[in-house]
Amino acid sequence: MNRLPALRIVLPLLRPHALRVAGAVLAMATAAGLMLLLGQGLRRIVDDGFSGTGGTSSLDHHALLIFGLVVLLGVSTASRFFLVSWLGEHVGSALRRRVFAHALRLPPSHYEQRRTGDVLTLLTADTEILRGLVGAAVSQWLRALITALGALGMLFFTSARLSLLVVAVTPLIVLPLVVFGRRERRLSRVAQERVADLGAQAEETLNAMATVQAHGHEAADLRHFAERAGQSVAASLARVRVRAFLMLSIILLGFGAITLSLWVGGHAVLSGRLTGGELSAFVFYAVLLATSVTSLSELWSEVQRAAGAAERVGEFLDVEPEIRPPAEPVPLPAPAPGRPVGRLAFEDVRLRYPSRPEVPALDGVSLVVEPGETVALVGPSGAGKTTLFQLALRFRDPDSGGVTLDGVDLRAADPAAIRARIGLVPQDPVIFSADVRENIRYGRPDAAEEDIRAAAEAADAAGFIEALPQGYGTFLGEKGVRLSGGQRQRIAIARAVLCDPPLLLLDEATSALDAESEAAVQAAIARLSRGRAVLVIAHRLATVRRADRIVVMEDGRVVAEGRHEQLVEEGGLYARLARLQFASS
Repeated sequence: MNRLPALRIVLPLLRPHALRVAGAVLAMATAAGLMLLLGQGLRRIVDDGFSGTGGTSSLDHHALLIFGLVVLLGVSTASRFFLVSWLGEHVGSALRRRVFAHALRLPPSHYEQRRTGDVLTLLTADTEILRGLVGAAVSQWLRALITALGALGMLFFTSARLSLLVVAVTPLIVLPLVVFGRRERRLSRVAQERVADLGAQAEETLNAMATVQAHGHEAADLRHFAERAGQSVAASLARVRVRAFLMLSIILLGFGAITLSLWVGGHAVLSGRLTGGELSAFVFYAVLLATSVTSLSELWSEVQRAAGAAERVGEFLDVEPEIRPPAEPVPLPAPAPGRPVGRLAFEDVRLRYPSRPEVPALDGVSLVVEPGETVALVGPSGAGKTTLFQLALRFRDPDSGGVTLDGVDLRAADPAAIRARIGLVPQDPVIFSADVRENIRYGRPDAAEEDIRAAAEAADAAGFIEALPQGYGTFLGEKGVRLSGGQRQRIAIARAVLCDPPLLLLDEATSALDAESEAAVQAAIARLSRGRAVLVIAHRLATVRRADRIVVMEDGRVVAEGRHEQLVEEGGLYARLARLQFASS
């Protein structure tokens, strides 16, 4: 029961559809009432229609009456089904949108600590359970509850003496509901977690298919997947066994009570204390009560399962993003003649990652990138170069110190405004499952066709794009599998060109390219960098020898700064890196 409040998560999604909810409730109550009236129709047709006192006209009259009730019952049931199904689909869709919107609000650091497969499970399995709750289970459970209460009332109206037999076994029916229901609730949560584990492994493996096959790891991955699938089946079957015992208990006790009532009632008819019609109606209501209670037990399991799903979804929606816009964001200054924008400054920045608190990622870093200046970051892996990029994009906030863009502290500005002023070309560019046109205009969805083509020209990408089967309309496949590494890089550069940002963050990624692709990408980057503030992570020193400044980082600190020739003459880390790279080349 303590999980049921989690189901309140669907209430705000139902409020916009209040009229349909009211219509569904009305149709449900009508169907339950008509079902109860059928018992009285049965009593009349047995006592009056079969007695022969009124002739066939009485039988015909009562048969037509029952048929009319059946027609109304069918219409009300169909209306209820349509309305609750409509509500289920719309609530499920709204809930998926809400979960996805919240997932987009969380910073990239959140997904470093949580499996994306868990979020995918929330978007699919858990929201589907809640959709089924709204679209079927709730209305069926309420209908069964109304029918059960109504049938119990009609039992006492028909024969109080026989009804006491039914009431006497009610505690025996409620007891397994409580005992088995509590156990099933726990097992349901475990089963949902095993499904999440299964989805997470499948998502991770499919996203790394080239690596899996290159290492001949298919059999091992299949074995691991089969083990987790077996764990998921075992968890589900444990829940199913508990539910099966619950259903067995309800049916044995419920219909056992009906059989006992029929036996006692049969003796009452034979002795003249009860009419045949009254006994028929009593049996009808007793069967109705038993089937309703059985449905309640089955649907209660669905409600418990949905409560577990709602709890998981609610826990995710309760996660507060670490990076949030301030209540009153400070606007970034607009560009003006003589006042270019794009100045990025790090002022005594310190940061430790929660997963590695003993080692500082940044330790007192101060660095300024002026408009029109190209600054290169070099240093070994783990020196803090990528962390500076994350701070500049406000994917993280420093523990101390500050980061400013055009004089505005990033914590005081709207993250969307910050990122609109920054262009990012990552080391491993992301290509979406869309055509070339959609990939280039990802940052400017409303860009005109001529602007898209101009951006491709500036990125030296127009030639290979026009050679594709459908040109700019060519579908690139998942993660751009139809493109080479250099082509993916130039698509990413064209995307940045189209956004025309005053500040560029370039994670230089030509080290894995052949000489021709490297030259094309470097030429595109050079055109893109003109007149902008550029902060570039350099993996190959030969590509940044012409940078205005080279900043050398080690262990989260700036250890040297200057031009290439100056740093080589000074010796130290940069000179050692340069000697290793240029000697090997």
